[in-house]
Amino acid sequence: MTSFPITTAQPIEHANDLPAETDFVVIGGGIIGVTTAWTLAKAGHRVTLLEKGRIAAEQSSRNWGWIRAQGRDLGELPIALEAQRLWGEIAPQLDCDIGLTQGGTLYLAEDEEALGRYQGWLDQAKTYQVSSRMLTADAVRDLMPSARQTVVGGLHTPTDCRAEPWLAVPAIARLAAQAGVTLVENCAVRTLDREAGRITGVVTERGRIKTPAVVLAGGAWSSLFLRRHGIALPQLSVRATVVQTEPLPEVFAGGAVGRNVAFRRRADGGYTLAPSTRHDFYIGPDSLRHFRAFQPIFRRDRRSTRLQPMAPRGFPDAWGQARKWSGDSESPFERMRVLNPTPNANLVKGMARDMAAMFPHLGEVRVKTAWAGMIDALPDDVPVVDRVASVPGLTVATGMCGHGFGIGPAFGRIAAELAMGRDPGHDLDRFRFSRFSDGSRIELGMAP
Repeated sequence: MTSFPITTAQPIEHANDLPAETDFVVIGGGIIGVTTAWTLAKAGHRVTLLEKGRIAAEQSSRNWGWIRAQGRDLGELPIALEAQRLWGEIAPQLDCDIGLTQGGTLYLAEDEEALGRYQGWLDQAKTYQVSSRMLTADAVRDLMPSARQTVVGGLHTPTDCRAEPWLAVPAIARLAAQAGVTLVENCAVRTLDREAGRITGVVTERGRIKTPAVVLAGGAWSSLFLRRHGIALPQLSVRATVVQTEPLPEVFAGGAVGRNVAFRRRADGGYTLAPSTRHDFYIGPDSLRHFRAFQPIFRRDRRSTRLQPMAPRGFPDAWGQARKWSGDSESPFERMRVLNPTPNANLVKGMARDMAAMFPHLGEVRVKTAWAGMIDALPDDVPVVDRVASVPGLTVATGMCGHGFGIGPAFGRIAAELAMGRDPGHDLDRFRFSRFSDGSRIELGMAP
């Protein structure tokens, strides 16, 4: 059974030999890469998934475990609803219980401004027949009677779900292997091979694989990989600290966002806690390079973003990080197999106190473990899922902005359809690669 957090201490589960040739190479073993590869294999293609470290070792196992439609950007909403349906289909096929539960999502509103923001989202989301509804203060108290937080109302989506990410993604990877995907852990892709601009293969640390098509699902590392090939994508990452508590009485069956803390019920009887309004951002070369593009989201999130002067050595946007390397030399992806940031100790202590203050009857909230992940973010807080026009054969699915786990099965399917040249079944204009270079106005997605 997979242990958590997943690091290079985790034994390699997928140690296959590299094929000389394959129909598709998928770069990245997170939820997007795994479900993309699985979809391609089910369509009858030869597929090789290459992961520099371990399957799901980065943000795909470090996230909150929410599978929500509530609060999604309207471009994402139909995809999120598809993902919820897919999770229900996938879970029974897996070799372990991933804790998939329809516990609902609840956002608490402390003031009329927040209530108006939630109402504005719901007014637009009703087109998609969501189960979401606005709650009065009394209705919030009925739903969460033990909470001690003053509210004027809330937004509730009873059909939203939760699951355990660190179990779910490795289990889907095993399902993909059964479908014929060749998964290879501890094998970084160094460069793309191209002839006349078109992809002809990839160069890995173990040798070359011939292929006409690549899907890049590299999470926080995607921009660095693309930049090496002269492809610009304004992507940065923020550190998000998360806590697992010891078992506690149930106060809500799903996920909720309160004044200072967001929480969701876990299958082990505890809670996953995260700051509802705090994350850490490391200043690096790309943050300066993309400052203008990120100005709107920095202004929106200025109170919740704690600036740090520099990322630890080896992080994607660290000062001194290599931006150029050759196919026959060690790449940054080999030097850091798993991006494993240290959690913010102050936030860890604060989350436990905030949970206890919100639910005094729980007494002391004891922390079982804490971890952090680097959330890959784009300037408008929604992903890029698109073919790259300047590089025939390359599809990019990245910048999930903390949404990737819940929405992953649908975006994985969509990325596979794009790579195969088929209709993805959704309007993907919101997620086009070119939106940051074609003069389009940045429109921010909704923040919880």
